[in-house]
Amino acid sequence: MELKKDSNAVSIDMLLIVHSEKRRAAQGAHSDRQADPGAPPQRRGGLQGVGNGIRRWQKLERNDLHGTQLTVEVHPRDAMPQLLKKFPLAKRLQGDKNGNTRARQPGGKDAHAYPWDRSSLKSMPLDLRQFEKLDTYASQVTVKSGLDALVSDLLQEAHSDLERVRAIWIWICHHIEYDIEAAQEKDRQAFKPTTILQTQKTNCDGYAGLFERMCRIAGVQCMTVPGYSKGFGYQPGQSFSGEFDHAWNAVFLEGRWHLVDSTWGSGLVDSTTSKFTFLYNEFYFLTHPALFIEDHFPDNKNWQLLRPPQSLRQFENNMYHKSEFYNKGMLSAHPQTSIIKTVNGKVTVTIESCAPTLFMFMLNGKQEHGLLSLRKNGMKLDVYPPTVGTHKLQIFAKGNSEIYSSVLEYTLKCHYADIDVRLPTELHQPVGPSWFSEQMGITKPSHSEPVIYTSDGRCSVSFGVEEGISVLASLHGDDGPVTEETQRRYIFQLQREKRTELKVQVPHAGKFALKIFVKKRQEPGNYVFVFNYLLCCTNSKVNWPVFPESFGNWGQDNELLEPLSGVLPANHSVPFKLKLHGVAKALVKGQDTWPLTLNREGYWEGSCSTAGCQEVYVMVLENANHNFYSYILKYKVNAQ
Repeated sequence: MELKKDSNAVSIDMLLIVHSEKRRAAQGAHSDRQADPGAPPQRRGGLQGVGNGIRRWQKLERNDLHGTQLTVEVHPRDAMPQLLKKFPLAKRLQGDKNGNTRARQPGGKDAHAYPWDRSSLKSMPLDLRQFEKLDTYASQVTVKSGLDALVSDLLQEAHSDLERVRAIWIWICHHIEYDIEAAQEKDRQAFKPTTILQTQKTNCDGYAGLFERMCRIAGVQCMTVPGYSKGFGYQPGQSFSGEFDHAWNAVFLEGRWHLVDSTWGSGLVDSTTSKFTFLYNEFYFLTHPALFIEDHFPDNKNWQLLRPPQSLRQFENNMYHKSEFYNKGMLSAHPQTSIIKTVNGKVTVTIESCAPTLFMFMLNGKQEHGLLSLRKNGMKLDVYPPTVGTHKLQIFAKGNSEIYSSVLEYTLKCHYADIDVRLPTELHQPVGPSWFSEQMGITKPSHSEPVIYTSDGRCSVSFGVEEGISVLASLHGDDGPVTEETQRRYIFQLQREKRTELKVQVPHAGKFALKIFVKKRQEPGNYVFVFNYLLCCTNSKVNWPVFPESFGNWGQDNELLEPLSGVLPANHSVPFKLKLHGVAKALVKGQDTWPLTLNREGYWEGSCSTAGCQEVYVMVLENANHNFYSYILKYKVNAQ
């Protein structure tokens, strides 16, 4: 019991251990071996100032103590009672203020340094592979009778406190469903372990209470910790006050306290349907306290297990990195606050990861108004909100899985929108070449930056292409003549040895997305998007036409020197110069036919008249023994 003389009195714990002992008359046992309830306790002198506490025990009837030896031991609050040391759980338990055994409160040796040192996601060294057999076993254990029997079954394959806790954690995370209705109605019945075992549903209080109860049955110290959380429904920058909204656990393993949250380890609630889905999350098992504090703020700062502890204001203002941020190998993000103000209409976010990772973003639910470029260990994102006001920015990462998961969420405060920075709708992510494009077979690009500026509306982009890879490119703008039909006609693709060159000319001033796709030639299926460039041209005089249309027989090693414009002037003599491989004859066909001749440099040259025709074709004869010519290029002729 916790006893106080006054506000300045020192609290002490009293352990009263009662031993029943039969009187043995034959051995002459007399009252000198008995406690006389009417006499003052022999240790009264050691309890001065604590008479109120003693009077509780003086209410015992005289007959209740007849033939009984009463031993009173007084000890400092944090000291281990001598008699208790004789019991098996002495190392795990100590007396609480009611005389019951209780877990040791966290102290200095339990604290971890803040901020996170990037050493591990866990608060103790773990090799998760060591749990593979145990996890499989524990996840398949079924409830046969009561809680004691369940714990007994779970511990059949557990041989240490760590494994006992792990087995209990795995079973709860795979069998107990979050009960949304009970959580909203605060149904206390749903928190009872017997009810939870029957329904296999509960809320966070029930999860934490069940976990603590099962750990105690297993002989492991465990505490339920209430507090605030950044969970379902949390908004960046939100303040916390009033009633606590969550509960989790602390377990005592290998001489120090560790944190777990079986509620969040079991699955998640869909924000749109409010339905729970089992989705195991390893992150919340023995989480490093410097990471746990990002979304868990306990009622008692000691349960942060941090040095120094964080204030509630810091908890509210600190950036919230979702568990998937760390699960997918992220290390840090900047800015480190969840609410960001634009600077000259722009916000920049960077993420550092421990390995190359694919990212994407959404601004107000759309993949627009941003430039995301991949880095070897992270990414950089420039966002340009289109309007003044508040905007929601979400960042997703792919990691080793095939699914993009939300890892960060920011609230953007835009006080000035730069209307001159309007990005093409078709500008997808990522922008610019990276480790990913190299992985997909595109190497050594001529332009390593994501943005290309051109003063005359033309540019040439080249890169190496691995053997067996085909490349496709298209140009996209939000207005003007670039349509789905002509988006490939503003690019003319040339192949020179092991490099591909893209000659690009834009139809007018503005911003355009130059998208790059690849495909393995020997495999069926469609081309896969790899990356794009942002092309910027501010010259209002630019008015380039499309390139000539090419057909399947236009070889990748062919080269077109002139004419590059796909639209020829009417009633003109137009020169032609091409490098064609594996061709016996070549000609240009309009109203009439004009043959091309092969010069010493290996180019086919000649000219044709556009008079009287609307279209002009370049045709080749691949085999001199055949008479069948193939179309390889097509030009349009301007109307007179």
